Amino acid sequence: MNTKWRFLSTGSHDPAYNMAVDEAILIAHSEGAVPPTVRFYGWQPPTLSIGYFQKSEEVDFERLEQEGLGFVRRPTGGRAVLHDKELTYSIIVAESYPGIPSGVTEAYRVLSEGLLLGFRKLGLDAQMVQLASEEDKSKYASMGSAACFDSPSWYELVVEGRKIAGSAQTRQKQVVLQHGSILLDMDTEQLFRVLRFKNERIQERLKQQFSQKAVAINDICRELGRPTVQLAEVEVAFREGVAEGLGVELEEGALTDYEQTLVQQLIADKYGNEAWNLRR
Repeated sequence: MNTKWRFLSTGSHDPAYNMAVDEAILIAHSEGAVPPTVRFYGWQPPTLSIGYFQKSEEVDFERLEQEGLGFVRRPTGGRAVLHDKELTYSIIVAESYPGIPSGVTEAYRVLSEGLLLGFRKLGLDAQMVQLASEEDKSKYASMGSAACFDSPSWYELVVEGRKIAGSAQTRQKQVVLQHGSILLDMDTEQLFRVLRFKNERIQERLKQQFSQKAVAINDICRELGRPTVQLAEVEVAFREGVAEGLGVELEEGALTDYEQTLVQQLIADKYGNEAWNLRR
């Protein structure tokens, strides 16, 4: 079995480009044109992304524009995420790859093992908590919140009892795409400013709940009286962690010409197109 996977560090780009690249890799991999791929990237401008099934009415577009934020609908599920001071990752691998479980939940656990190791390499006591019941889930979720970190999966990465990574998954063309946010810092105030709520009281209550349940790496560092971490340090820890967690070797690579062509097509047809982004 070839355990060499491609590693891409594509830097910071606009939201349409970022989502188009993830899907282009998925398509190319489904056709056998590229190997399984792990990608790290960032966002310029900072961007609000919403889940595939989420209603765009939950977003205050006027506020987004005032604050200079980008916007995109992801191909994956989950809720709204504000991408700013973070390392975003994606993992793209065929469902048939040895060791990838067929169930979404178990596949999430396997693919997130490397994230767990990444947090630990930064010296954080991260745990993967199995949420066995709806009751467990409710401890980490706030009903009615549009924010992604409030929307737990059956396995949750937590530090000091708070959720520290938000991930989402889709399966298309017999390929799994999982991507998510590894937050260095989090601006909860801004996230809740750009989402719509029935009234201010609900907004405030959900914001308080969110703050108690979600945490960024540097929040923990400050609480522990440790130096905060920089993006470069986080990249190294997570590249090592993901390789170790998946039991693979990550080789530096680049997008192929075919993938670049797909990216431009996907920007035009989907991610750069209002019909896709606002469709619900």
